[in-house]
Amino acid sequence: MTAGQFYDYDTNSLSLNSPKKDAQPNRREILNSFFDVLTTTESVNWAINLIHSGDRGYICTVNVAILMMMRSNPRLQNFVDRAALIVADGQPIVWASRLLSQPLPERVSGVDLIDGIAKKSTEEDLKIYLLGAKSKVIETAVSKLRKKYPGVNICGYNNGYFSKEEVPQRVAAIRESGAHILFIGMGVPLQEFFLDDNWPQLGVNLAVGVGGSFEIFAGTKKRAPVWMQNTGLEWFYRLLQEPRRLWKRYCITNGQFIYELFKAMIFR
Repeated sequence: MTAGQFYDYDTNSLSLNSPKKDAQPNRREILNSFFDVLTTTESVNWAINLIHSGDRGYICTVNVAILMMMRSNPRLQNFVDRAALIVADGQPIVWASRLLSQPLPERVSGVDLIDGIAKKSTEEDLKIYLLGAKSKVIETAVSKLRKKYPGVNICGYNNGYFSKEEVPQRVAAIRESGAHILFIGMGVPLQEFFLDDNWPQLGVNLAVGVGGSFEIFAGTKKRAPVWMQNTGLEWFYRLLQEPRRLWKRYCITNGQFIYELFKAMIFR
C-alpha cells in the first residue's frame, strides 16, 4: 500500500490570496522556487522565534525531486510559494545556487530540523505532535526521540495511513493535543496537501513537512554517510535501499534538474 491510497487530494485546487513568492526578504531564487538564506541552526532558531511571537506558519524542505515535481503540480508550487520558510534539503540545490550566483549557506534537511527543534523544544517547554509513517515506525521514532532528549514533550502522535473519512479525527487530535509544533511525514505532496486542506483547524504554530524522516529516526531506513550527503549522492544511497520504487523518479527528476539548471545558466 502507498500513502496515496489513504488520503485523497485535488492536485489542481489552488488556495486563494497567496502572497508573492518573493515577499520575504533575503530569499534567493533557484529555478522555480525561492529559498531562505539560513543555516540549520538559524532555521531552528527562526522556528522557535516564530512560535514565541504567536504567529503561525509552515516550513518546506525542498530537494531536487520536490523542486521538479512543483513544475508540473500547480497546487504544490502554490503551497511552497506560501511557506513561511523554504530551505534547500539537498546538496545539489546548494551547488546550483552558487552556479546561479544566488548562494545558499548550506543544506537544511528535515531530519536535522526534527533533531534541532526537538532539542530546543525541551529548553523552551514546547509541545510536539508527530503524524506520519506506519504505526510501528512512528512509535519507535517517538521512543527514540524521548530517549535522546529526556524531557521532550511529545503530546501526541499517529500514523499517516488513514482514509478521507478519518481526516477530521486526525485534525481534531492534533488541535486538542495543544501542540505548538507538528512534524508531518506522509511523503510529498500528500503531507503538503493535508496541511493545505486543514491548516486553519490544526491549531499548531509551526508545521514542518519531513517526508521519510521518521523512518530514519526509527532505524527502519539508514541515512547516507556524511561523505555521500556532502557530495550530493544521498539520492543514490536511497536508490540503493529502494531501487524498484525510486529508480524511475530519480532518473527523470535528476535529468530534468540538470536540463533546467543548464538552461538557467545560459539564459540568466
